[in-house]
Amino acid sequence: MSSAVHALPRRATGAVRRLADVTGRATGSRDYSPREPVPLRGYAALAGAYAGAVAAFALGMRAAGRPLPERVPLPDLLLLGIASHKASRLIAKDRVTSFLRAPFVRREGEISASEVMDVPRGEGVRRTVGELVACPFCVSLWVSGALVGGFVAAPRVTRLVASTLACVTVSDWAQYAWSLTQQKAE
Repeated sequence: MSSAVHALPRRATGAVRRLADVTGRATGSRDYSPREPVPLRGYAALAGAYAGAVAAFALGMRAAGRPLPERVPLPDLLLLGIASHKASRLIAKDRVTSFLRAPFVRREGEISASEVMDVPRGEGVRRTVGELVACPFCVSLWVSGALVGGFVAAPRVTRLVASTLACVTVSDWAQYAWSLTQQKAE
């Protein structure tokens, strides 16, 4: 592997810090929202970390002599999309995965039989990560990136994982349909 690939994490970390600092100064993050502080530096750091991870993955694939695909076939794209939806909700809302979110969020209440409402807590990185892990729409970019990366690097294993998540999604809808049918019958 080239020295550029080995040096990427240290360079990426410095670049993410610089991007966060520049973003904080350039946007006037204190003046951005009159109602509440918005962690723009944290958002910039997360965006930089995501971009760095994608770049590291692409460089790693290139260094391994494995070309990236020109496209993802539509059936796989649909499977990965459904799996991303389910994994994102599992991470951000499921009661059983609360231990993953607990360092960054506070329990606000319950949404349904299996889902909870958490709100970010703390300041700085802690709050920014809390906003990420408590929001299925926010965490879905990271989950989708991981699933697509997995599909490129190990398609069979990724299809197996994605198929399991898709089956859980179908099962969830069947459970909701069953419950609704029972309620209407009573």
